[in-house]
Amino acid sequence: MEIERVIAKELGIKAWQARAAIRLINEENTIPFISRYRKEVTGGLDDDTLRQLYERLEYLTKLDEHKRQAINKIEKQGKLTKNLEDAINNATTMVEVDDLYRPYKTKKQTRASKARDKGLEPLALTIYDQQLDHSIEKEASKYLNDEVETVDDAKQGASDIIADIISDKAFFRRVVRDLTIKEGSLSITSKNNDESSQYEMYYDYTEKISDMAQHRILAINRGENDGILKINLDAPEKDIKEFLEDEILINFSTRKDKIKYNKYTTEFLKKSIDDSYHRLIAPAIEREIRNILTDVAEDKSIKVFKKNLEQLLMQPPIIGKTILGWDPAYRTGCKIAIIDKNSKVLATTVVYPTEPQNQKKETISEIRSLIRKYKVDLIALGNGTASRESEQIISEIIKPTNVQYAIVNEAGASVYSASKEAQEEFPDYDVTERGAISIARRLQDPLAELVKIDPKSIGVGQYQHDMNPKRLTQSLEGVIERSVNNVGVDLNTASAAIMQHVAGVSKRIANNIVKYRQEHGAFVDRNQLLDVPGIGAKTFEQCAGFMRIYDSNNILDSTCVHPESYDIVLALLTIYGYDLRDVRNGGVRLDIDDVEKLSKELDVGEWTLNDIVNELKKPGRDPREDLEMPHLRSDVLDIEDLEVGMILEGVVHNVVDFGAFVDIGVHQDGLVHISELTEKRFVNHPLDVVSIGDIVEVKVINIDLQRNRIALSMKL
Repeated sequence: MEIERVIAKELGIKAWQARAAIRLINEENTIPFISRYRKEVTGGLDDDTLRQLYERLEYLTKLDEHKRQAINKIEKQGKLTKNLEDAINNATTMVEVDDLYRPYKTKKQTRASKARDKGLEPLALTIYDQQLDHSIEKEASKYLNDEVETVDDAKQGASDIIADIISDKAFFRRVVRDLTIKEGSLSITSKNNDESSQYEMYYDYTEKISDMAQHRILAINRGENDGILKINLDAPEKDIKEFLEDEILINFSTRKDKIKYNKYTTEFLKKSIDDSYHRLIAPAIEREIRNILTDVAEDKSIKVFKKNLEQLLMQPPIIGKTILGWDPAYRTGCKIAIIDKNSKVLATTVVYPTEPQNQKKETISEIRSLIRKYKVDLIALGNGTASRESEQIISEIIKPTNVQYAIVNEAGASVYSASKEAQEEFPDYDVTERGAISIARRLQDPLAELVKIDPKSIGVGQYQHDMNPKRLTQSLEGVIERSVNNVGVDLNTASAAIMQHVAGVSKRIANNIVKYRQEHGAFVDRNQLLDVPGIGAKTFEQCAGFMRIYDSNNILDSTCVHPESYDIVLALLTIYGYDLRDVRNGGVRLDIDDVEKLSKELDVGEWTLNDIVNELKKPGRDPREDLEMPHLRSDVLDIEDLEVGMILEGVVHNVVDFGAFVDIGVHQDGLVHISELTEKRFVNHPLDVVSIGDIVEVKVINIDLQRNRIALSMKL
């Protein structure tokens, strides 16, 4: 199997592109570096395609090794044929290889292996060949011995061996698997019938496997793991048995309807077929199908999680504002932290406006005083315990001011604030103060702050706690890496937590950069990175273009132009009568009539030339600038204030397979079901219509105060 051709076909790219990308990956180049700075080599493959390619490369490499091991083991047994070797080499999945290898696999003691040890395999093969011209009992009597005392014992042993032979046939398993997936269904019942359970809708539920939505697969898996739901797979047994009998039974009949019948072996074989299916094939196929369904559902949910996480990380920063972070609580008080426009902590305190202290007047007075003293522009309110009561206080505090507030998702903040990294970053502040600082910083620069937190804890996925942790973590780390490198990092202010996601930079190297900064002062030239312990030529090549130095003498150090292209930039500017001072003064516009001709003149690829030209027009541009700013508020609503038919503005907080959750300012997100997202067209997935952070207009269509649920529609 030529891996590059398989990948090219799967991804819809050319074989040479796949081959080039694989070569670059094998040369230890990172995905961000390849997608940004090696477009000519790969034909412009983007980050997403390269990550898919890398994932498939890993799988297919493991598959090739799995095939090699299977072939070697069969060959050692002296049972390898050309047809079998070709079948294994042509297999496209691990399951196919396992099916083909199954008959040759060393098995633990089974009923069939015990029967073989007793010498009953020749009897089983004689019956399976269906050439008997006398009764099975007569044939079985030839095999009686000290271990096989009766004819019935011999028949049972032969039946066990035949069941094993049928179960081991890869073709049979493949067809049974396909039939079950196509025509089978899952039946779900409840173990306790608790009406208040979140799984109530599945208490008596049946759905065809082929029709089942991915989010329902993960939901019933969780219900099963919680001991609340019982799941049965109902296979099309009649069709399966007809197929097996049609394949196994030999036609000795001369009748026109071609009945499969041999009076000595047919009924015996039918029972063996039934035993093979129910005892050996069905349980294994059910496990495989459940695993397949879970894998597919996880893939879909991971894609949704990745998209949501990227939207959250790429929310625009709020530049040049002083922000007050408010971490709400009851008994222990609300923790307050104020940060300046550069994220430096100006002040911290604790106020007690909620139960049991109820110091509302004192809180209003103290916070207004802090707002005046530090010229606070915005308040970032965490959405945790007591946030509803805190929001009401905040709305009263800011009435006579121009200050606005935003609700900030504080998921994971408490975990981070107690971490070793947080202690090192804020050694002079306690755990509670660090939480408030983190909330303020999340509003100021979401990317810089959220990378410090386990992405699984951020709360923008669905059923993330039920997925394969390694698989999920690997996928989400890819999103973080892409986001960080897409934006770039300030080499002189970035934390080690964000720098470790820069292409080629490990956690150790990120810490070394911070240490170098502390010992030698601010970086003034990208080439200084080569002086940092652990950064050699290869690491520098991978990371340099993503590191920004905004106070460098060379303006190009603040752009995404790679140092390897600096000479090309200088030559390009000279051709058009510019120099680096013009770039520093706001960028230059280069109208190129013939890109192909100019690229040859400069000895640079057309993709790289276009990227350089675009960067010189707006040097150091932040890609987050094009996205919607956080939704700021100055007043507050309560769920009791809502009425059906109200039109409200809200912010998309989470997107799942069945719809989108929208924050409309009542501390309970409303659900816009997928059927209510738009009336213009069929919606394949909510992400085709909305993304996290989108500001949308919605209509209230139902309010359930008892269950605290709000149904919304975007069909206005």
